[in-house]
This record gives sequence, structure tokens and C-alpha cells, in this order.
Amino acid sequence: MSRVKTDNKDESEEEKIVEERVYTVPLSRAWIGPRNKRAPRAIRILRRFILRHMKIDEESLKIMNEVNERIWSRGIEKPPRKIRIRATKNDEGIVTVHLAEGE
Repeated sequence: MSRVKTDNKDESEEEKIVEERVYTVPLSRAWIGPRNKRAPRAIRILRRFILRHMKIDEESLKIMNEVNERIWSRGIEKPPRKIRIRATKNDEGIVTVHLAEGE
């Protein structure tokens, strides 16, 4: 007989969501300035918005790849004017940013 390892996940290992908020982040200020720096500026605007509204420090923020891909979807020169996101804070204080449902 061979031994089979089972993955026992306790509730302590799973992340518990303490707070969840849905925001519409205005990115129109990214359009001010050089055309070839708009998408990186939109990411910085999103990052500052979440830091301010969720009251966290920079190390506690995770922006998921789907949000990054949405901002960069039309290239570096034409990021969206606004984006709807869902920010969740777990019990350790780490905020994860996802696209809102239906986006």
C-alpha cells in the first residue's frame, strides 16, 4: 500500500476577510502629461487611492494581475478613464485589489 498525503487546511490557514469595499477609481489624471507614460501613472494613481481609502501602508497592498491587465489592455497610451475595483482586507491587514464583479 502506498501512503497518500492529504492536505488538511484549518481555518487558521485560510484568509479571513475583515473588510471589503467596492470603489470606482477615477484615472483621468493619468491623461495629464506625456502620452507614453499614462498607464504607469494610472497604476500609481490606483495605488495611492487604495492606500488613502483603506488606511494602510505600501507594504500591505497587493494589486492582482487582472487589474494590471485591464489598465494596460489598450496599451501604454490609452488607459481607461475610470476602473471599478473590489478591495478586500484580511485579518493580517493585507489589502488585495481585484476587478469588481462583472468587469
